[in-house]
Formats: sequence, C-alpha cells, structure tokens
Amino acid sequence: MTIEQIVKSLFSLQDKKYREFHKNLIPGIDSEKIIGIRTPVLRKFAKDLVREDSTEEFLQALPHHYYDENQLHAFILSEEKDFAVCIKRVEDFLPYIDNWATCDQLLPKAFKKDCRKLLPYIDRWLNSKKTYTVRFAIGMLMQHFLDEEFEPAFAEKVAAVKSEEYYVKMMIAWYFATALAKQYDTALKFLEDKKLDVWTHNKTIQKAIESFRVKEEHKKYLRTLKR
Repeated sequence: MTIEQIVKSLFSLQDKKYREFHKNLIPGIDSEKIIGIRTPVLRKFAKDLVREDSTEEFLQALPHHYYDENQLHAFILSEEKDFAVCIKRVEDFLPYIDNWATCDQLLPKAFKKDCRKLLPYIDRWLNSKKTYTVRFAIGMLMQHFLDEEFEPAFAEKVAAVKSEEYYVKMMIAWYFATALAKQYDTALKFLEDKKLDVWTHNKTIQKAIESFRVKEEHKKYLRTLKR
C-alpha cells in the first residue's frame, strides 16, 4: 500500500465518538491530528499490513502527520520478529514519538526473544535528551528485566535517571511499583534509602498500594514510608 492508501484506510476506520474521548487522554497532541481509531481495530490493521508485506514505504515516511499513523507504526514494529531489523527500525522511530501512548504500545516481539541484546541500546536511550526515548528505555527494563533476567544494577540505572519531565518521572514510579511486586526486597531499599525524588517516591508508593500484585503486608509497610 502507498502512504496515501494507508491514510485513506485509517480514516475509513475512524470512530468519531472514540476520537472525542481519546483526545483528552493524550495532552500535547493537536486534536486535528487525531483520527480516532480504537486500539484493537488499529492493531488488526497493522497485522494485515504486515501479512501483506505492505509496510516498507510507510515505515520510511517519517515523521508522520497523524497520531494514529504513529500508533500504527508502533503496532507494525511490535509484530517484527527479527531483532536486527527491529532494532534499526525502532531507533529510526524513537526520535519521532511524541506521546506516552505510542511509547508504551511499542512492544516488539523480537525484543522478548533476545532481550539481553537490548542492554547496550537501553543504556544509550536512558541518556537521551528526548522524553519518550528515556521513557521507552525504562519501559523496556520494566518489561524484560524484572523477572528471571533481573539484576539490581538495572534498578540502579532507573533510579539514576534525573528528569523533571512528568512522563519520565511517572514511568520511573511505574517501574519501581512493578519492582515492588516482583523484586520486593531490592526495590524496597530504594525507598528506604530515599534514592528517588520526593514526588517519584510517593507516586511509587501510591501505585504499589493500588496494585493487586503487591502483598497487603507490604502495602501496610509502604504506607509508613511516605515522605
């Protein structure tokens, strides 16, 4: 498909009621750039394009104009299974991500299989000056390195990120709240030792208390650590 055909198809999938609802969830994006397509519908369209091998021209046409094009781009890359191909395309795309939703929905299957190969890239992304590149790096550490691949050094890397950007700080809090569910003893030390700024510290506790994955006895103690 040509880019023009893809954009035309996106408008054919538009849900105007959903557009009115969704545009309030992604502040900072011009509402005129939001077509309004429900996620399952857009994800299916991405899979259809991948199946038809109709993505190359679209993936190279950066930056996109519409928010929904960025979402489609993220869903297409998420379907890629070849690590070398995927990492190149992700690095091409990251500088153009301008919102939390696109950032968080970029979840390549290729990275799950070969997550250790991600580590040098994550280190570089963490030092980026771009908000959503940093957020993506933290998200990758949260997704792939809080279970059997976990190392305390990864949590140290996240705690070392210094930013006043809301969407970075929120991701740090999300990371540590998830770590409290999966690696409680290690994550707890970051709160006890006050290694996070006050806002992120308290947001971590709030998100952990709201999580069904954190034990009740842990939540009780976490409440005592609020600053």
